[in-house]
Amino acid sequence: MAVAATGIPAESGEPAMDKPRMKGRHLVMMSLGSAIGTGLFVGSGKGVAAAGPATLVAYIVAGLLVIAIMYMLGEMVAAHPDSGAFSVYTSRAMGSAAGFAMGWVWWIELVVVVAAEAIAAASTLVAMWPIAPVWLLTLIFLVVLTAINLLGADRFGEFEFWFALLKVVAVVVFLTIGVLLICGVLAAPAAGTSNLVGHGGFLPNGWSGVATALLLVAFSFGGIEIMAVAAAETEDPAHNVSRAVRTIVWRILVFYMGSVAIMVIAVPWDDPELGASPFVAVLNRAGIPAASEVMTLVIVLALLSSLNANLYGAARMLGSLAERGMAPRVAMRTRGRSVPTVAVLASVAFGFCCVLATFEWGDAVLGTLLNIVGSTIIVTYFFTICSHYVLRRRAEKEGAPLPMRLKGFPVVNWAAMILLIGIVVLGMFSPDVRAQLMSTGALVVILYVIGVGWSHHAGRSPFHPTTD
Repeated sequence: MAVAATGIPAESGEPAMDKPRMKGRHLVMMSLGSAIGTGLFVGSGKGVAAAGPATLVAYIVAGLLVIAIMYMLGEMVAAHPDSGAFSVYTSRAMGSAAGFAMGWVWWIELVVVVAAEAIAAASTLVAMWPIAPVWLLTLIFLVVLTAINLLGADRFGEFEFWFALLKVVAVVVFLTIGVLLICGVLAAPAAGTSNLVGHGGFLPNGWSGVATALLLVAFSFGGIEIMAVAAAETEDPAHNVSRAVRTIVWRILVFYMGSVAIMVIAVPWDDPELGASPFVAVLNRAGIPAASEVMTLVIVLALLSSLNANLYGAARMLGSLAERGMAPRVAMRTRGRSVPTVAVLASVAFGFCCVLATFEWGDAVLGTLLNIVGSTIIVTYFFTICSHYVLRRRAEKEGAPLPMRLKGFPVVNWAAMILLIGIVVLGMFSPDVRAQLMSTGALVVILYVIGVGWSHHAGRSPFHPTTD
């Protein structure tokens, strides 16, 4: 059986290049949309409540880390596109046991996130319009988005393109309204910059508040790495990955920094409404009718878009693990349009189980799921930094061509690692974050040990680089 570079076997002798593939615009818009989710629409308010106007500092710091991580991923993806992405790169750099642990940690994270996002989207919609039970809407969302993922990479890309475009348009409209509000066009008098220095000043809660906000902000960027997985099923991945990564800098500056700046300038940071629903708070100040209803729909769309992309990523990662013998081989099985059908269904199965749990126990299920995930993004970032450092050194030693290069190597790697370690240290002082970090760390250790045992059973060295 031939195996394509995408991590999905090419059955029936079908050439990999003849498979349905996403277009460059799909990947670029997906990379744009992946930065826009509940972390921005809801999480930004929590960051402002913790640090006040100084939450902008937290966004700048976390934004620089994410930019560095994505350039590292972009360099590796452009050179070797693979649906296993960081799991494959970790195996090549640090050995099969580490690649095993990385792949399974990320898959487990996405499986839980898919279930949580479906329930959260249903709960958010029902809170505004009680049109159906939460469990029923959750079931409908999962069925529809599973069907989309079974249509093929090109059709998935088209759906996700429009999902992401709607989110981008929503943020652009918000930024426009915010600027008009600050300038006094939509309200009198103009907000000006008084809210930046009033109400306790720019640092009302000191640097400890900034540290708390940094933890919230760092976790809110999770999901951007989906681009690395999707690139393997995109036309001309080396070129389009470079395009997608180059959009990261301005999208973070415009969407995140711009939105948060408008929030803290237009509305006093200690306004309870800003902490609960920051976008609605600004729109209400501008006198926009039905602001709450509009933002509810946007948040639901953002959740469903994220669910759609995460289900895609989970299925491709499971398919890649199966291809490398790290998961049951049945997960490699594909049907029409080269869709890894078994991997898709396996990745959404937990979500359907959670539908039954929600029918039985209600809102308690979502709270439990949200407590499970969070710090796994730290694991992904850690392995990405280490893998890039090793593989870049190896490429330079061997004189291998790199279609895309991270400027500032290796200083950027060391700076990113120091910042990542700093975030972990800060997290250990927060009881909730500490529990997540420790549970995730335990999961990584357990999976690494299992990976060592698997490697020995498969006749591989668990500690040496692989050629996967």
